[in-house]
Amino acid sequence: MLKKLIAAAALILGIAAAPAAAQAKDAPIPCERACMEDLAGRFLDALASRDASKLPLAKNARYTENGQAMGFNNGMWQTASKVGAYRHVFADPATGQFGVFSTMDENGHGLTLGARVRLHLGQITEVELVTYRTGAGPAWNDAGYGYLEKMQKPKDLWLDSPPAGKRLSRQELIAAANNYFNAIENNDGKGYYPFTEDCDRLENGTLTSNNPGIVRMGGIDIGGMGCKEQFSTGLYGVVTEVHDRRFPIVDEERQAVFAFAVFDHCGCKKELVTPDGRKVDVGMFNKPSSILLAEAFKLKEGMIQQVEAVGTSVPYHSDPGWSH
Repeated sequence: MLKKLIAAAALILGIAAAPAAAQAKDAPIPCERACMEDLAGRFLDALASRDASKLPLAKNARYTENGQAMGFNNGMWQTASKVGAYRHVFADPATGQFGVFSTMDENGHGLTLGARVRLHLGQITEVELVTYRTGAGPAWNDAGYGYLEKMQKPKDLWLDSPPAGKRLSRQELIAAANNYFNAIENNDGKGYYPFTEDCDRLENGTLTSNNPGIVRMGGIDIGGMGCKEQFSTGLYGVVTEVHDRRFPIVDEERQAVFAFAVFDHCGCKKELVTPDGRKVDVGMFNKPSSILLAEAFKLKEGMIQQVEAVGTSVPYHSDPGWSH
């Protein structure tokens, strides 16, 4: 009789209705590069299956998508449908964070994404995601998804690990990345621009340097130029402020920095003047607008060798939602 009463009570309370939900396995402590690369794959798989419970999420884990705070059951957690072929992971075991660039399908449409994930005691406490969806910006960006799908992995030089004696310190790497943002914000074509001769920039999967015809401003084929030559035109003067700069992930082994920033275009400039006196109409940057960027830099002997970014349009002077 007692057993029947206990069973009835359990049924009423739902105790025996189903086994407890499986708990996602925590990441090892410490989580080094191989661990972070594995967890990046788990993160993308969980996103594509729309099931954050597959991840070792801390109870107070925080998620933002394109600068907007939301739960792990909203945004792309409702629309992602397939992990793409391209993946590029940055590991920073010292801070317990990793960054990843990837392609993803969203209800049958391609997108590129950049994400930052923070770990604490084997659990994910923060996820910050920036996406570029095809059709959401300048036409040159839309080809990037297909280009990355064919690449599948970053250039080998991104994965190079120079000897310890030839590496910049963490502080020097951050300073170099910040100098890039300074050069953008104050671009007049007359500064010192520390790029290697083979520097390339990949934005939303599209090469926007050394790629003739991809980007023109006022008849100037800026896309066909190398990184240093581009900055020497002064045409990045359309960016009037680079704010909310953060450098959360420093991959010291591979001499790379994974950063975030917001690029503002005030819309208050009708034209720019190049160092040789040419006047250039600012074109589509003639109204207030902003871009939120996840942007990575590969350094070689103190010079910027490669740039990779995923950026999305956001309301003018947006707050990305993070202070660190």
